[in-house]
Amino acid sequence: MKAAVSVLSPIADTNISLPPSGRSTCQGQLYFCYVAPHTPRRSEGFALDSQFPAPEVTRSLVDPEFAGIEGLAALHIVNITRILYQAWHSVVLAGKVQRYLIMATMHRSGAFKRSRDGARLIITAMIGIIFGFFIGVSFPFVSLSKIRLTTSIVSSLDLLNDDGVSFRSKSIETLKAGEIPKIHVPTNPRGAESLPPDIVVAETDLYLRRLWGEPSEDLKKKPKYLVTFTVGFDQRNNINAAVKKFSDDFAIVLFHYDGRASEWDQFEWSKTAIHVSVKRQTKWWYAKRFLHPDVVAAYEYIFIWDEDLGVEHFNADKYIQLVKKHGLEISQPGLEPNNGLTWQMTKRRGDREVHKDTEEKPGWCSNPHLPPCAAFVEIMAPVFSREAWRCVWHMIQNDLVHGWGLDFALRRCVEPAHEKIGVVDSQWIVHQVIPSLGSQGQSENGKAPWEGVRSRCRNEWSLFQNRLKNADKAYLALVGKR
Repeated sequence: MKAAVSVLSPIADTNISLPPSGRSTCQGQLYFCYVAPHTPRRSEGFALDSQFPAPEVTRSLVDPEFAGIEGLAALHIVNITRILYQAWHSVVLAGKVQRYLIMATMHRSGAFKRSRDGARLIITAMIGIIFGFFIGVSFPFVSLSKIRLTTSIVSSLDLLNDDGVSFRSKSIETLKAGEIPKIHVPTNPRGAESLPPDIVVAETDLYLRRLWGEPSEDLKKKPKYLVTFTVGFDQRNNINAAVKKFSDDFAIVLFHYDGRASEWDQFEWSKTAIHVSVKRQTKWWYAKRFLHPDVVAAYEYIFIWDEDLGVEHFNADKYIQLVKKHGLEISQPGLEPNNGLTWQMTKRRGDREVHKDTEEKPGWCSNPHLPPCAAFVEIMAPVFSREAWRCVWHMIQNDLVHGWGLDFALRRCVEPAHEKIGVVDSQWIVHQVIPSLGSQGQSENGKAPWEGVRSRCRNEWSLFQNRLKNADKAYLALVGKR
């Protein structure tokens, strides 16, 4: 391969040739002409014309695929050679003028040798200044980070940014196994520390999605609240009436303890509801396993209701308005006082929207701000804010499936509890007291199935109270040691 660099100057006796020699065909003022080495591709190289003193670099007769190392090196050589020549040529011209002036002056003054040394010093300084200037301004002409290189070039170069991080490291998927940097983000959820934070999705929802189309177009409307019923098919009419009290702002979940989930398709709303079916399980068993706070994080309020509730005087949208108005994090509708056994705290009062405390039987309340006189709702129809539910869920025990005793401990999840737990009186319900879940028990020792269920409920109450008391003691002992 051969390369020719020729210079033609209009200045007399300033005709320079760099090997291999040859006269340029450039015409006009001072030009710098360069022919790049020949490559085996269709490219004929780079043709760069630089007109002094403000050269413009152009690329011609170059194949679009041309991006080999030879071409890249040639581009560097062109820029550097051009700058060196311009600097050298300027110095030559200045030197000639200076030489003639010096010679004339020295002959007149008789101090030729001393002035000649001074001239050399001046010329040397000029060379340094001009050379440094042109070398500095030449760097923007070739910027590796702005050149589109083929894969063969990229594989041989490791382009780094200002922080020393490879541009190729923008996606770990493009790196080889040995080059993958170790990721550890302590603030990620447990188990996800090795993932980049922007790919981590820690929470989810129960929104139903299509199997086709754009994901962003799946939902015409996102429900803001969640209501769950633990049901048997025998209570379908009661549940059908209850569901109609909830607008499309509510997502509906049915937990089927009798395994008859498919039979609910006779109701149109059931076709868009979430159905979870496991035989002979309670709502707190379901809640612990299917209503994790990260699963229901999309919903502002979560209703966890029994199946035997009369809702003739209840409107879910108005209930939410009152809960927000009075700042209730944990609540329930007031209960009709003439039906079933209820605590004084949860009985409906007809003269107000909401109440947060009550008077119980003498000796039942050691503190007027504590259950059952305040900070208390029952477990048949509780409603939790998203924040309160995150705490309550962690307090539910895996093996204590009836939830007895939980109502007295709910106050631990909000502060101040006597202000943020209350009963909504103007939206009230009726407890029908249908022992449907009792029929799912098993007869033992000559006892009816429901008797075994009730016996377990009482036992769970004692177990939960003991566990909570022991947990308090253990914590206080730990704090005391610090």
